[in-house]
Amino acid sequence: MFDQRLAQRAAENLRKVREKKPLVHSITNYVVMNFTANVLLACGAAAVMAHGDEEVEEMVSLADALVLNLGTLTRARVETMAKAGKRAGLRGIPIVLDPVGSGATALRTEAAKRLLGELAVRVIRGNPSEILSLRRHGAASKGVESMHPVDEALDAGLSLAKAHSLTVAVTGKVDFVTDGTSIRRVHNGHAMMAYVTGAGCAATSLIAAFLSVDPDPLDAAATALAYVGVAGEKAGQEERGPGSFQIQLLDALYTMNEEDLKRGARIETKGW
Repeated sequence: MFDQRLAQRAAENLRKVREKKPLVHSITNYVVMNFTANVLLACGAAAVMAHGDEEVEEMVSLADALVLNLGTLTRARVETMAKAGKRAGLRGIPIVLDPVGSGATALRTEAAKRLLGELAVRVIRGNPSEILSLRRHGAASKGVESMHPVDEALDAGLSLAKAHSLTVAVTGKVDFVTDGTSIRRVHNGHAMMAYVTGAGCAATSLIAAFLSVDPDPLDAAATALAYVGVAGEKAGQEERGPGSFQIQLLDALYTMNEEDLKRGARIETKGW
């Protein structure tokens, strides 16, 4: 049922990240900045959270991947993201977009569509409502929370991937990853992840880290989601609530070895 090649690929990607220590430049939201940086460090990557309009082009030129996260958004921040993304595109640096709250407000939805239209985004990672908002007129989200199950966003994910020639990762109870042709389903994770602010944003950053060592965006996204999902399962064995779970998740990401990930990754390549 589960693809052992992809389980092995996940282990290899984790090893490569720890060997290379890629620098992930995240223009992300203030709510999750510290947690996201710690997740990247626990993975073995390096993190920089430079947001200044005056320096983002210079900083992204030093990076191995760029994350654009719409969490705490302003119009000025959109301009900064566009500037950084265009420089990343010129230098062949992979971009991962997290359209936090798209569908909740016009600013967020328009910003996500603009960045998709102007930049060479390799992967977009969002919850079902966020992905639906980018393909279905009138689709809404409840703030930054999803109002839809993953399976309702499948057609939108496939359509979005084809329209923009990128990989779409829709996260939920079972994650769905597609490049418009091939499909991956990731069955890893723990229910407590929904109670930790920034778990999804952290997953986006891990996709960027894996994308810096794996040229295939589809496999990079699926294996990164398996990695954080396996860590969530391990953290869930000892948690007593959201606070302890968050700490245990960081520890699980840090202590996980390649064999643990290879054994635990549950990635399916069949369609829905």
